[in-house]
Amino acid sequence: MSILISYSKILEIVGDIIRVEVPPGGHDGETAPRFNDLAVVQGADGRLSLAQVIELRETVVALQVFQGTKGVSTDSQVRFLGHPMTVTYSGNILGRVFRGTGEPIDGGPSLSEDARVPIGGASVNPMRRILASKMIRTNVPMIDVFNTLAESQKIPIFSVAGEPYNQLLARIGIQADADIIVFGGLGLIFDDYYYFRREFEDAGIFPRTVMVVNLSADPVVERLLVPDMALAVAEKFALEEGKRVLVLLTDMTAYADAMKEVGIAMESVPSNRGYMGD
Repeated sequence: MSILISYSKILEIVGDIIRVEVPPGGHDGETAPRFNDLAVVQGADGRLSLAQVIELRETVVALQVFQGTKGVSTDSQVRFLGHPMTVTYSGNILGRVFRGTGEPIDGGPSLSEDARVPIGGASVNPMRRILASKMIRTNVPMIDVFNTLAESQKIPIFSVAGEPYNQLLARIGIQADADIIVFGGLGLIFDDYYYFRREFEDAGIFPRTVMVVNLSADPVVERLLVPDMALAVAEKFALEEGKRVLVLLTDMTAYADAMKEVGIAMESVPSNRGYMGD
């Protein structure tokens, strides 16, 4: 049985990142912090915020606070939960919309009793993978003929400002020969989120769609979790239920900017255009 110990020596608060001192050793059964583990940060006012371990350095642990560090002070309490981020996985998540922390935001029924799966896992050995050979037809000629999308593979869509890339992505999701669509929105303004949802509903594919959305007004830290959540759910549907799953992610520039913001707070050395070199 794990014991949750509260740590109160917060050394630094920078942006959405806090650093807390965790003495070596500890009590028997104590949940020691590990990389990517979750923690709960409790402010002086009792407000609880979820956080994730992103760095371990001797006795100092750095955490990303998902809801932001507003209200968090140096006298806040930190408790490590002993497990990484998980996402709900069951047939009930079809036709639902989730935020970057995995919580439903569509006002639908609670999913608290449904099974959850970790969003991280071991990397696949590329030498043991089956050669991709099954095409996913999108009914977009320029993709199907010249840049064919196959199962277990990905294709990028490069664009510039003013091009209708959201319309193209929605068209691919609506027309694709897939059983389930998993949509991951990264830093979307509300109008874009509403556009995708309305298009999926009007086309009749929303009941077989899972949406994981981080809006531009949401904490930037949550944006980094959206791709992992979308891919974890897609992998479960594909491998355990034999479904043909198509994952749509938009847009990766917002993801890279989120990494830049977190990297600056972590005092990482920037590389090209201010993005982190590591």
